Amino acid sequence: MMKFINLLLLAVVFVSCNSGSHKINTITADSDNGGLTLPEDFCALVVADDLGPARHIQVNDQGDIYISLNRLHKGGGIACLRDTTNDGRADLIQYFGRHHGTGIAFWNNHLYFGSDTLVVRYPMVYGQLLPHDGEEIVVTGLPINNQHAAKPLTFDQAGNLYVTVGAPSNACMEQTRTKGSPGMDPCPLLERHGGIWQFRADQLKQDQVEDGLRYATGIRHAVAVDWNGAENTLYALQHGRDQLHQFFPELYDEKQSAELPAEELLLVEEGSDFGWPYCYYDPITQQKVLGPEYGGDGTEVGVCAAKDDPILAFPAHVAPNDLLFYTGDMFPERYQNGAFIAFHGSWNRAPEVQEGYYVVFVPFEGKIPSGDWEIFADGFAGVSPVNSPADAQYRPCGLAQGPDGSLFVTDDVKGRVWRIMYNPAN
Repeated sequence: MMKFINLLLLAVVFVSCNSGSHKINTITADSDNGGLTLPEDFCALVVADDLGPARHIQVNDQGDIYISLNRLHKGGGIACLRDTTNDGRADLIQYFGRHHGTGIAFWNNHLYFGSDTLVVRYPMVYGQLLPHDGEEIVVTGLPINNQHAAKPLTFDQAGNLYVTVGAPSNACMEQTRTKGSPGMDPCPLLERHGGIWQFRADQLKQDQVEDGLRYATGIRHAVAVDWNGAENTLYALQHGRDQLHQFFPELYDEKQSAELPAEELLLVEEGSDFGWPYCYYDPITQQKVLGPEYGGDGTEVGVCAAKDDPILAFPAHVAPNDLLFYTGDMFPERYQNGAFIAFHGSWNRAPEVQEGYYVVFVPFEGKIPSGDWEIFADGFAGVSPVNSPADAQYRPCGLAQGPDGSLFVTDDVKGRVWRIMYNPAN
């Protein structure tokens, strides 16, 4: 009965997109929408601030918020937030866990956490904010990377756990990020990196090599990953390789290096191979071409003709860091089953201005986008243009859907959390 009452209170909360005094069971947006620029009839408020380096986020059925932290903060690697006054702002904030990382998700009454080297889980106790301190190791043996260390995760309806393992490399060079160094062929990193591994969600102490299934390969780094339950399909976004002009100035000028390669939205099936490190996707010619480390000249396709293409291409180096398929009923119908993507922002588009630092929306029809992407929420950086990531006040990182259909966004610079809502004027 208590669970029913809590959910009922959430259902009758009134959303106001105008500033005003606090009312019981009323969520009033910030007068400036927390600094964000949003489409008409959308509004936002700041749920919490200064949480630490907030990465991915989950919201449970009671509206409690759980955020992974990229380093331990106030003694924990998970920030746990609760709104006890129904005004949309977290007034109870506690920290939990001894690991830091990025991946975080609920499955079968457990909170799963993907640190940089393993996946653990904690039992949830109904009504309690903090998970039960009975940590269980789900996946071990994940490689320790000096770059691209994040281990994001998601689940399918059959109880499979998917964990992305980024490659500690730009393009699998013999001498990493060194001008003139050739690419290794075959690339030995692909044995344990550069892909997505499948495990059983209900099995403990699984080893990556002995128990994991390499579900997909050829993905340099995918921080954004989500299972689309409506289509029973896995999706991810790849961070493309860097420094084409720096390492191959005879083939690429600075502008080409800033605009190549695309960040790729991937429809991931068992056995998919998206071509890294041998290939990259050129958004101008709309094809995968052979990387210069492997003898490519910017136009040669070669072995890349057999690799899987993205279903949508985004600008280079904008760093997609989370993906969410929207299933709520708060937003208008056009958003149903579409994808929200958080872009962390670029660092290497010079001499062009840096790009990203926004949340975009992609409409879907079935398994495939039905239209082009559009900027949904902007203003996170606080400055324009952004010449360096250090200029950005906030950088979007994580996305979650609340039980009422609102959209939550995290920032990992200062640890801010926004809640975006819809309330038409008429």
